[in-house]
Amino acid sequence: MLSRLHVRNYVLIDSLEIDFPEGLIIITGQTGAGKSIILGALSLVMGAKADAAMLSEGADNCVVEAEFETGAEEFDLKSLLEENEVEWDDGHLIIRRVVNRSGRSRAFINDSPVPVQVLQDISSRLIDIHSQHQTLLLSDRQFQMGILDYFAGNSLLREECSRLWKTQNALKSELAALEARIAAYAGERDYNEAQFRQLEAASLRDGELAELEEEQKQLANAEEIKTSLSAVEDLFTAASSSGDILSLDASLKEAGRQLSKVGRFMPVASDLSERVDSCRRELDDILSEVCTMNSRVDISESRLEQVEDRMSMIYGLFQKHGCRTESELIDLRDRLSGVLFDSTQLEEQRSGLLAELEKVGRELDTVAGKLSESRRTASGAFAESIQDSIRGLELPYAVFEVEILQTPMSASGSDSVQFRFSSTGRNAVDVAKCASGGEMSRIMLALKAMRSRFANMPTMIFDEIDTGVSGSVADKMGSMICEMGAYMQVFAITHLPQVAAKGKAHYLVSKEVDPAVSKAISTIKRLSDDQRVLEIARMLSGSVLTDAAVANAESLLRG
Repeated sequence: MLSRLHVRNYVLIDSLEIDFPEGLIIITGQTGAGKSIILGALSLVMGAKADAAMLSEGADNCVVEAEFETGAEEFDLKSLLEENEVEWDDGHLIIRRVVNRSGRSRAFINDSPVPVQVLQDISSRLIDIHSQHQTLLLSDRQFQMGILDYFAGNSLLREECSRLWKTQNALKSELAALEARIAAYAGERDYNEAQFRQLEAASLRDGELAELEEEQKQLANAEEIKTSLSAVEDLFTAASSSGDILSLDASLKEAGRQLSKVGRFMPVASDLSERVDSCRRELDDILSEVCTMNSRVDISESRLEQVEDRMSMIYGLFQKHGCRTESELIDLRDRLSGVLFDSTQLEEQRSGLLAELEKVGRELDTVAGKLSESRRTASGAFAESIQDSIRGLELPYAVFEVEILQTPMSASGSDSVQFRFSSTGRNAVDVAKCASGGEMSRIMLALKAMRSRFANMPTMIFDEIDTGVSGSVADKMGSMICEMGAYMQVFAITHLPQVAAKGKAHYLVSKEVDPAVSKAISTIKRLSDDQRVLEIARMLSGSVLTDAAVANAESLLRG
């Protein structure tokens, strides 16, 4: 329940702090006194849109703070707060909204900052505000269905149906996006596959082209290379047939031997002998490598043709794909492989999505079927209950019916609900098309009274729900509101003395001009028993109180 309201710098309210009890709370005041301002302040703290126009003249910000006491068994509310990292504090909630001059606002619950959406989620579990124009909801099919579902106890089914509907729509969106990707891949698949197969068949290796170019040079000049290498071998090994000229190797051996002999007499000659021997061994190594090179040189026209064909193929791939190295071609091949794999994987994902979508669709149909059956089962008792309440408000021949219609699937199932009404008992039609203002008020009160019993709503506010009625009807509506106050907190903002006389807590909203600042200020205060008599007498007779009005007020209060 709402236990305290604090308002500062909100429109015509400079500063206001007031406590509220349990049960039925009456709020009255002359037209323009500020009842709607107080209701607006409460709506702000419950998540309504903020506006800089809400600030009092000259104020830097406005603050609205509401304190609620909830039951410790409110597990849904506790879970919602814990999800948003707000301290539960055994169900004691202080909700504060601060609006600055730019119109921007901040929201807090138990001093923890929260988004405005959280305020709205919390308020839907704490308070129901019925405004003067809410009878327009009687033409809203979703409102009508929601009321019936409260009566039928379909909250869990509705939540499950909404969850499955959202899941189904999400899967459909995902499938549409996936199919668009598959279509894009399909248009290029043949081309990509041909490109990939060509690169895959090429068996490319990084650095291969440099090797081929070197081999091609050797093969193209093999005869010249072999002639030169053979000449080198001859120079190293050639000797005259007569023995006058020794081979290079033999000459160096002889030179070393002679220097070694001289070394017995001149030590430096020994050093020269060793250097000649070292040169001979180095030349032997060179000759060995020349011989090996000469043996490896292959004069092969077929191999040359193979190498040049391979080089031509690689150069052609470079030109075709705009690449400069084998590694770039290899990267392209791998990317094409990934694309082809992705398209196959996307097809598998598509099959999985279709299966999941079919599964969710079956579950949704099942839940919607249960909802439909529950609504049809409950509709008779619901209509009878509302009809009895309406007839108790001096519409003795009224007929109230509920029609369940089949509609395309939505978040609330596959049904549409239509309330039908007749004040004469004949030819009931759509309630939005046949009821007068007073009849609308009575129907709405009956619906709200029923909802309050099934929705477990701790606080309900009626803003002139008695509009369009008077006399004994107003008295009976007041009695119905008073009965609601026996098991919940009810605020009734009213202009009717018959309603104002119900309940025990009565608050008066008034507007006064503060001479110090020359501006109007709205205030609210709880009336004593004597003050309450005078206020109800004013409501009966106007600004001039008469003894008869006072006596009538006392009679109304005695019940």
